[in-house]
Amino acid sequence: MSITLENIDLIRERTGVSYREAKAALERNEGNVIDTLIELEDKSKSSTNWTEEFSVRSTEVMDKVKELIREGNVNKIRIKHEGRVLAEIPVALGAIGAVVLPQLAAVGVLVAVFKRCTIEVVRDEEMADADKKETQDEVDKSS
Repeated sequence: MSITLENIDLIRERTGVSYREAKAALERNEGNVIDTLIELEDKSKSSTNWTEEFSVRSTEVMDKVKELIREGNVNKIRIKHEGRVLAEIPVALGAIGAVVLPQLAAVGVLVAVFKRCTIEVVRDEEMADADKKETQDEVDKSS
């Protein structure tokens, strides 16, 4: 089977992976869309990442994205409108200046058109557990 842009878009739409991840998964499965979906579904079930969503007004998107980046425990941020991904920002330590800042400018232009957007945040489970422990420690200290 051939690997087409339509198949890559289908994989991305159903799984939320990047173009590169969708193409690589299709190549591993010789272009078979169903096998690729099964592989990515199994991978996501065994993944240690968890996802959180925020619904915000378009005027608040930039502030929320910047806040999430400052938190530092975010792997990926997706900006969505009505279920459709407008932008996907990989957030890695060290990539903040080179990759994220230009993408933030593009996000600002994109979301200006919409009234509300959803921000989907992919976090590492270990980092999330550390944050929960830190929050609990703060609560314990104030008690």
